[in-house]
Amino acid sequence: MKKIILRIATILIFAVIGYCSYLYIKEKTTIYEHKVVICIPVYGQSYALGEEATRITNFDSLKIKYDGRIVTEHMDYVFGYFDHSSRLKQYLKRLLHYDKKAFELSVYGMAESLISQLGKDTLVCIFPGGHGMNVITGLMKPQKPYKKFIEEIAYAHKKAMDRGWGFYVPAICWMQGESDIVEYPNTDYKKLFHQMYNTLNTDIKNITHQQDNIKIICYQTCVITKGERYRHNNYNALEPRTPTTQMEMIRDDSLIWASGPTYPYHFVREALHIDAIGQKSIGSLAATSAIQIIRHKAPNIGLMPLDFIVSENQIRIPFHVPCPPLCIDTITVNKADHYGFNVIRKDNTDIISSISIKQDTLIIKCKESPIDCKIRYAVNGDYMKGGCLSGPRGNLRDSQGNSKTITISGKTYPLHNWCYQFDVLCTPNK
Repeated sequence: MKKIILRIATILIFAVIGYCSYLYIKEKTTIYEHKVVICIPVYGQSYALGEEATRITNFDSLKIKYDGRIVTEHMDYVFGYFDHSSRLKQYLKRLLHYDKKAFELSVYGMAESLISQLGKDTLVCIFPGGHGMNVITGLMKPQKPYKKFIEEIAYAHKKAMDRGWGFYVPAICWMQGESDIVEYPNTDYKKLFHQMYNTLNTDIKNITHQQDNIKIICYQTCVITKGERYRHNNYNALEPRTPTTQMEMIRDDSLIWASGPTYPYHFVREALHIDAIGQKSIGSLAATSAIQIIRHKAPNIGLMPLDFIVSENQIRIPFHVPCPPLCIDTITVNKADHYGFNVIRKDNTDIISSISIKQDTLIIKCKESPIDCKIRYAVNGDYMKGGCLSGPRGNLRDSQGNSKTITISGKTYPLHNWCYQFDVLCTPNK
């Protein structure tokens, strides 16, 4: 048995050596037209790797339909063979076309939406990085997932340089935070995120020698009901901290841009991960930020609250609305109590009585003064459930989808901006 295993291993090693030699010779003997490579990978935990999202992207279409302008970190079209553990294992997967874990990635949808808005001499380089079941510290330098991710960017840069192409990284798509909800690490997510960003920005710029800082296109993790300590209307709930922090960073930091929250989509088995349509949709929303970053436009912060103004028993919340008007949608997302809004007193009582919309402002009327209460949106849902049916959710969106859509497997879906989840303390007006 050992001899058989050794023989198989030897054959595989020689196959890899032969494959690499073939690629090296082909690379050195091919003359390439000048191109510019825009590299926008996705980094994070299982969401970044598309876990459980059955692939609906046809890899041939990424090459043929888009005239070879969407590429991997190898500057080729062998998509879907990521492995976080080693480059050798990743090469073997590519060589053997082992696609058991070739899930749907958000960056497929991002690249497809982005490529039509760029010149014919521009390529979009996409690939995933990271590792599932990791709090943010597990994805920071010098951890293995971080090292592997930087190596992939360096490899992509070298391949482009060898062909005489330009190469830069305008942005990274960030999809991480589930473990920082369910594992209750009691860390400062914002502080750690900025620490991670600073090293990531420095390391990538040392590779590409670009002047522009890398931007982060940030989704929002919404799986608060997966925390074992989750209780409905719990005033002291810890679970909303991470998604609220992500909302605040997008709103307040010009280096962090929006894609969207995950709650408007269907979750596989109503559990932890969004499905392929959700991945595709998030990717298309990320493309909106990506093109604006490339064109040096003002930051895209999505749909989110700008302030909380208290007057007696009333709270006025002016929103940043990318595409007016504000809408209540109970078709796409199952109706939540008070459309996802709550005002929670310290004794865990919800004192909200009604909500209404006036242009870009939402008005909450309460049964008593809301001072020192928690104002919440999409902090609800059935225990251990996720997604638009029974999970944490809200019904507030803009109207972007009336004109902007995505077609997936022959069906058209609107691309609205949905309000980011939040949990904030109601304080007296300053």
